[in-house]
Amino acid sequence: MRIRIVGAGAMGRGIAQWAAVAGHTVELCDVRTEAVTEAAHFVRSMLERAVQKGRMTADDATSAVARLVPLEDPWAAGPEVELVIEAVREDLATKAEVFGRLERALPGSAVFATNTSSLSVTRIAAALKDPARLAGLHFFNPVPLMRIVEVVPGAATRPDIPPLLTELVESCGHRAVTVADTPGFLINHAGRGLVTEALALLEENVSDPAGIDRIARDVLGLRMGPFELMDLTGLDVTAAVIDSIWEGFRHEDRLRPSYLTPNRVTAGLLGRKTGRGWFAYGSEAPAPAFEAPVTGDADRPVHVFAAAHEDREAAALREALSGAGATVEPGPRPSAGALVLVPVWGTTVASAVAAHRLPAGRTFGVDPLPAAGRRRVLAVTPAAEPAAARDARAVLARAADGEPFAVSVVRDTAGTVAQRLLASIVSVSASIAERALAAPADIDPAVTTGLGYPVGPLAWGDRIGAARMLELHRALYATTGDPRHRPTRWVTERAGLGLALTDPGTSPEQCLANEEDAPGTV
Repeated sequence: MRIRIVGAGAMGRGIAQWAAVAGHTVELCDVRTEAVTEAAHFVRSMLERAVQKGRMTADDATSAVARLVPLEDPWAAGPEVELVIEAVREDLATKAEVFGRLERALPGSAVFATNTSSLSVTRIAAALKDPARLAGLHFFNPVPLMRIVEVVPGAATRPDIPPLLTELVESCGHRAVTVADTPGFLINHAGRGLVTEALALLEENVSDPAGIDRIARDVLGLRMGPFELMDLTGLDVTAAVIDSIWEGFRHEDRLRPSYLTPNRVTAGLLGRKTGRGWFAYGSEAPAPAFEAPVTGDADRPVHVFAAAHEDREAAALREALSGAGATVEPGPRPSAGALVLVPVWGTTVASAVAAHRLPAGRTFGVDPLPAAGRRRVLAVTPAAEPAAARDARAVLARAADGEPFAVSVVRDTAGTVAQRLLASIVSVSASIAERALAAPADIDPAVTTGLGYPVGPLAWGDRIGAARMLELHRALYATTGDPRHRPTRWVTERAGLGLALTDPGTSPEQCLANEEDAPGTV
């Protein structure tokens, strides 16, 4: 296939390398001639590096470079061009102008694709005389390494174009997922679950950015915490995406932005690129603050309280602490002076203290969510005695194998930090599935590839269990009254019907189809 790529910036040169290596002839062009020269040099250097590392042969690299054709005029006639991929700046008027000029220069048979990450594909196509020839083809940076591409049909896109683009993407070694033309498409939309909830936790002073990041990494198993991620991406970029997706979905509560970001952007605290964001960077930046050492009495007796019944979280915590040599009291009520640990699921420690008349000064919450690493989370109320909190932290740091756990201390909030982050991650992706913006089979692989999560959001919810996730969502909603936590229909239905969150279920269309048309029939 002969492909013309318009825009020789970071994305355009990445797409050019990807397509040329896969065997396609690539016309690379830009309104700035020097940008094309720089991009061609960059691609050659990347391929030379791949040869040095043994990832491709010298002959294959030479052939790929030969298929890269620098083009001085982006609007030159191209009777053999079959596909155009636009990768210019994220501005609707600019993209509309680019495609308008290409429409006049290229044959009507050429398919147009925009690499927009945030603009409506339908609105870009509307500027064309033939809007049916354009679709979205959203790559991620760096293109050769990020093996996921979103195929986005616009409202007027011809039905034959998405399958054609999907075949192209997959023949070049990347996975293609078809998603609806909605704000954020799939991956950027799904990513709002983590970031918006992290900002909400910071708003509520539950913990600081470093503390939230530690829990995200060590409990949830994320490669980067949400605040590290914002600093890497750039807070200006993150804030713009959060706002555009929230506004695009007509102020959906689940996607609500934080008041914290606009002032930081105005102040120029954008992250790594400015030397300071949520954290400081550079040779003169202060060293990151270390966690306070564990100083309490690890031998102080503890009582693990189970509200109403002997639930499995309380039993598991008792067993773990007993196995580590802690003094764990039996019985339904704590003795005088014993620490009280309450596994919380979507609720607060304060509510357990009030409901069960527990000693406020020495009662603490513990997150029962299975941790990916060696970290436990202790929740403290405003009534907590500091010495008791230090002792509770020391008890939780104990481990049967002798290697102590790290213990985060956070302010009491519904569900604690990790539960709220996970609940939001699952809820936002469940909402995407519920609205049929993407198929469940595409959501998880797209998010794990695009965002680096250890497991897809729907599969993550299935690990906890649909019924247990619904219990978490309901508890968060009831405890806070915040509609951002309201359960989705997707989770509610599947919990009630005994289906997995990854199960697409039966559609009305399947019920109306003739038996001979149904999949799997002969």
